[in-house]
Amino acid sequence: MKTSHQTTILILLGAAFLGGCATIPQNDQGKQPGQSAKSVDPYENTNRVFYDITDAIDRHVMEPVANAYLGYVPSPLQRSIGNFYDNLSYPNVALNAFLQGKGQQGIEDTMRFTLNSTIGLFGLFDVATRMGFKQNDEDFGQTLGVWGVDTGSYLFVPLHGPSSARDVTNIPFSAATNVLFLVSSATIFAPIGVLGAIDKRARLANAMKIRDQAALDPYLFVREASLQQRKHQVFDGKPPIESYDDLSEDGDAELAEVAPVPVISVQNNPARDRRADRVSSLQIDPIKMTLDLPQASSLPTDLDPDPTRSRRTDRAP
Repeated sequence: MKTSHQTTILILLGAAFLGGCATIPQNDQGKQPGQSAKSVDPYENTNRVFYDITDAIDRHVMEPVANAYLGYVPSPLQRSIGNFYDNLSYPNVALNAFLQGKGQQGIEDTMRFTLNSTIGLFGLFDVATRMGFKQNDEDFGQTLGVWGVDTGSYLFVPLHGPSSARDVTNIPFSAATNVLFLVSSATIFAPIGVLGAIDKRARLANAMKIRDQAALDPYLFVREASLQQRKHQVFDGKPPIESYDDLSEDGDAELAEVAPVPVISVQNNPARDRRADRVSSLQIDPIKMTLDLPQASSLPTDLDPDPTRSRRTDRAP
């Protein structure tokens, strides 16, 4: 059985590396400023079909189960279950930190996994964070991006979610590095895997509500949000300035359909300066500008054009 696992891991890793190499731009023909949305999502018709299928399964199966999970499972237990599954997949984070050349972070991630797996009782309790080892988020798709592999075409993987020609390689890589992959017994693997899927869907409950309430086109909402998030992750929160200018007129028109996104993020920011709201509204709404004009009762009423009128008599009681 051990030999079988090793062979499977080698096959998965080989497929991941080959898929990643296939997305490397040649002759610097990566994503260029002015690239249209159609070139980013050339398989949009197929992607939309996969999105609709996944969304239908989610609404009829996963969402009701996740709502029941959130409603009946105590919050402390939900937190422990989430910690457990985060710990199972954390070797993937530590390994990719090393692959990205982040040696210090890789050592800290390894320590975090070790502490939570032992003192934290197989990850049920996050003792590593209290000891100063923060939780990071690295994967093989990010590693390829760090080493210059282009994002490639946008892909929506059925039952998995948004991805790309580069990031889809993380699916076999993360599976091979997950501790659960080493479990050979189906009687253990199946219930743990099902509970993990429910826990993951429950964590996305708020994001799904925002998507349903804010997006005119949920597919575009998910696509743009996922692409921006991945770019943010690859550059560790500091993407190059020019990366914000690679949308063409077609892309801008499609983004107009997901305009509510920045509105939501701003309204949820408690640190927002309310004075900025006032200035912004005055600049774009001439009706509101009139509301701040002095009232007629506060204006001078002495408009008599008669120059012979005595000003002293006006001040007399």
